[in-house]
Amino acid sequence: MTIYAETSAVLAWLLDEPSGSRVAAFLRPPSPVVVSDLALIECDRTLRRLAGQRPDSVVDIEVLRSRLGALAAGWAIEPIARPVVDRARAPFPDDAIRSLDAIHLATAVVVRASIGDLDVLSLDERVRSNAVALGFRVLPV
Repeated sequence: MTIYAETSAVLAWLLDEPSGSRVAAFLRPPSPVVVSDLALIECDRTLRRLAGQRPDSVVDIEVLRSRLGALAAGWAIEPIARPVVDRARAPFPDDAIRSLDAIHLATAVVVRASIGDLDVLSLDERVRSNAVALGFRVLPV
């Protein structure tokens, strides 16, 4: 089964948050992983914010950036292309979602249309509930 990894899951793993251990196994082979360019942007922005807040931890930030790069090298990166933009602008089961969440969900919908079965890996409750309503299996269970 292919997995679409949303930013909340990737960051939980990357930053060694308690919930990160629940998603770590899903981010590595044997399951193919797809992420949006958006997830990588959000991860980089988070690391840059952390570096600005904690200048003494620059080495740690670079270690995290390398760790992300090494894992992401094995992922399929989906661009934020016209089909994703068009779907993100369309209605969702819960239209109170934020714009970036809509881009993640739209990416998952577009990828599923091209490859078939796709699970969504997310720790964000808004993304999770919309994904379930869109017919995705959501991980972790």
